[in-house]
Amino acid sequence: MSELLRNIMRFAVFILVQVFLLNKIPHLHRFITPYLYFLFILWLPFSVSRMGLLLIGFLTGLTLDYFMMTPGLHAAACLLMAYARPFVITVLTPKDSSEFNYREPSPKAMLWRPYLIYVFVLTLLHHGYMILLEWLSFGSFFDFIIKVFTTTGISMLLIITVEMLFPRQLKFRTNTA
Repeated sequence: MSELLRNIMRFAVFILVQVFLLNKIPHLHRFITPYLYFLFILWLPFSVSRMGLLLIGFLTGLTLDYFMMTPGLHAAACLLMAYARPFVITVLTPKDSSEFNYREPSPKAMLWRPYLIYVFVLTLLHHGYMILLEWLSFGSFFDFIIKVFTTTGISMLLIITVEMLFPRQLKFRTNTA
């Protein structure tokens, strides 16, 4: 299967799971909202250009905004996460390209600890910005902090579960120069 087709299928699956499964779960608490759709952006190949990441991030968030009828809330958060992704990857990956030759981020490519840091930082950034945009219209600062950390925690739990249940077959980059 080509890389483009695989990523289109991932996009569709993550959006459908978010819209038709996770958004239909009755709320456990007013502070806990499970999000998983942004994992699509985290799993994009390293070779995607910065402009490509921004466009994909915007379209991913806009698609979810369309289904959830939120005016740009998810698009703004996904755009910020897509913008920060190359910086986080640069900090967490080895500088020697001969050691690092996988095509996309994963626990196998980055090892578990750097991968979890990568996912946590970008998840916290995504949720923090999205909840901040929600919070500007209503709520207290204490509620904002609690919701950011509980939503990030439940999303991290979902991401780790997906990584354990559905390990990806990763390919090596063919040109490391």
